[in-house]
Amino acid sequence: MFKSVLFWKIAALLGLILLMMIPKEMLLNVINERSGYRQSVVDKVSDSTSRAQKILGPLIVVPYSEWIETEVDGKKQGQRVSRHRYLLPEVMTVTGAPDVEVRQLGIYQAQVYQGKLNFHGQFESSSLDDLDREDVTIGTPSLVLALSDSRGIQQISPLSLGDTKINFEPGSFLGRKAQGVHAPLTIEQVRQGKFDINFTLTLAGTNSLAVVPVGRSSELTLQSNWPHPNFVGEFLPLQRKVDEKGFRAHWSSNWLANNMNINFAGDNVRFDFDELPAFTTSLIEPVDHYQLTARAIKYAILFIGLTFFSFFLFESLTSLRVHPIQYLLVGAALVLFYLMLLAFSEHLGFTWAYIIASLSCSLLIAIYLSAVLGGWLRGTLFAGGLLLLYGVLFGLLQSEDNALLLGAGLLFIILAAVMLLTRRLDWYQVASPQRFAGQKDSASTGSELKAEEISSSATTAGGGSQDSFRLWK
Repeated sequence: MFKSVLFWKIAALLGLILLMMIPKEMLLNVINERSGYRQSVVDKVSDSTSRAQKILGPLIVVPYSEWIETEVDGKKQGQRVSRHRYLLPEVMTVTGAPDVEVRQLGIYQAQVYQGKLNFHGQFESSSLDDLDREDVTIGTPSLVLALSDSRGIQQISPLSLGDTKINFEPGSFLGRKAQGVHAPLTIEQVRQGKFDINFTLTLAGTNSLAVVPVGRSSELTLQSNWPHPNFVGEFLPLQRKVDEKGFRAHWSSNWLANNMNINFAGDNVRFDFDELPAFTTSLIEPVDHYQLTARAIKYAILFIGLTFFSFFLFESLTSLRVHPIQYLLVGAALVLFYLMLLAFSEHLGFTWAYIIASLSCSLLIAIYLSAVLGGWLRGTLFAGGLLLLYGVLFGLLQSEDNALLLGAGLLFIILAAVMLLTRRLDWYQVASPQRFAGQKDSASTGSELKAEEISSSATTAGGGSQDSFRLWK
């Protein structure tokens, strides 16, 4: 086996394919780097405006302190411990219409939104009788609205509680991560019967908006001019409509579905604001060309392998030889396609970048192979096949759900074509060193004959047995 020319040639081709994987990995690093640049632009815009917003509330926070006595070494010691009791609304309704504006920084952009959110909450009568003890001191209760970034608060109306108007103050009392505002209440207002609250918040944010459904029954309705929303998070909208003018979506949830009340059940509870489930809308770009380019590069080994195997079949079926350097040059052109795709997609969009990169590389390979393979027809056929593969790859990238089906069909067609082309090929004869010697004697053109004579003379001088194991001549 190790004396077979075919074995060493296939091994060399596999080595060349592995060698071309080095620039492929370098391109993946470039994609990650450019994607990081884009994220840094989003961060800069967020730093100058406000970050992605997550809203928690409205809910009522009742602070109190309790005197606790403990016995240590037979002696009683006491200390006052501060706690908070959380009262969640029975009904919570939020409606809003944020307008989205694209902020450009260099070649990158970020989505910034701003608009009014109308809040309505309904609270039931809350019993605080268990706190009416001598060792408990009740503080000033507040209605709290927590946010991810309070810089996004453009304006907030006074809290409407019946006929009473109460201004909001800074602070949320919900931990360090939760910024926000609160409206001070009286203990009598909290202990009264059922009451409704209303207020309007004008909010700005970047890229996404989320609302935590704290009510026993919670609803959110959003309408915006952004035509490319991505509904994520733990709850999908029950109703949604998306067109070129924007979107409209409606969410609904309750404690039976989200167990939200469990997060606030204890008076000394600690929760992670960022981990609370929410109704979430992400304002994404219509096409993430970095993600599409990264997916395209995953097929690079298929493109390079098929091209090299096509050259190998061409050599096996004809008398022409393709040198390893020529393999590498064509492979370099195939890898360059992905770099051009990445570069042009940042300026022209993915579709136009794909067209330009595929046509440019196919034309370059057609011109080069026309000289290597001895004719425009052969070079054009190779380039046409390559363009067909690029077209199939574009379909795979655009139809992610059917990518496996299309890929399996493509591989079946390629395998069937190879089997049909080689069904009468004598592979033992291809592997024989004498075949190459016979092909050398049958060379007809003047330039090829002269090259063969020079090669033959050099071989005779160095020993004829070495010529039998040369891979490319």
